[in-house]
Amino acid sequence: MVKLPVSTLVACMVSLILFASPDANAQIRWDRGQNVAPVYEGWESNPDGTFTMYFGYLNRNYTEMPHVPIGSDNFFEPGPVDRGQPSHFYLRRQQFVFTVQVPEEWKDSEQDLTWTLTHNGRSDQAIGSLWPSWEIDDGVLKANRGMGLQGAPADNQQPTVNLPSGNELTITLPNTLTLTAVVGDDGIPGPRPPRPEPADAQQTAAARLRALRPHPNNQAIVSARTAGETGLAITWTHYRGDGKVTFDPASIPVAGGLGGEAVTTVSFSEAGTYVLRGYADDSIQTTPVDVKVTVKPAV
Repeated sequence: MVKLPVSTLVACMVSLILFASPDANAQIRWDRGQNVAPVYEGWESNPDGTFTMYFGYLNRNYTEMPHVPIGSDNFFEPGPVDRGQPSHFYLRRQQFVFTVQVPEEWKDSEQDLTWTLTHNGRSDQAIGSLWPSWEIDDGVLKANRGMGLQGAPADNQQPTVNLPSGNELTITLPNTLTLTAVVGDDGIPGPRPPRPEPADAQQTAAARLRALRPHPNNQAIVSARTAGETGLAITWTHYRGDGKVTFDPASIPVAGGLGGEAVTTVSFSEAGTYVLRGYADDSIQTTPVDVKVTVKPAV
């Protein structure tokens, strides 16, 4: 065996460290301590002349789901600070989370709408504009929600949703909340066509596993895939409020795809005021519904 001088070994080790460092840093997984970046997704025009802007976000953490209250660290400008944005942020990239409607005159004035988020010592902004390059449609929504690149049906209507128990509820810990939603739709686009079975048995098993595995990051894609089973579903999210909220289940397909009841059980880790947002989903269009829940401490 050839013995190298110590100086040569040290030089080799330094070279390896220098060359490895950039790649190693690129592979670091940040579980917490990172920022949450707001994202502007684009805009659609409405029949009454107004415009709807879509927003989402990127939580750069892999485990930390922060609560950033509406106010100096979570606000819009100009106009109301509160434009219906979330204060609870799920992991990684969340698309088309909420919308803001702006008036017709914004088109000619070239007015911008800015969402500012500050977390872990960093402030980020998403600037919404009505530039033509930012215009989106159902086809863009479908592609970005993981439902393929083909165009959306022209006559697709938004699903409907209502809550028989109302939009303001109260419970006392340690009780759980049974939440019932009545969801309806026009049946378009309908259930996702079954995928052809791979000829190879191993490929078939892998395809079934992929179909069962939930998307790890994007709540909108989870919702769209659930809706694809029957053509209609509702997915519940923790939208505002400190503490932890658990849904069992979070996404519920509606049998038949045209309408029916969807029931979930909700538990809360601590007392407080929460907003739960449900998305009635036909796999392309979504209709949100909010429930304000006052959770009282145990007696």
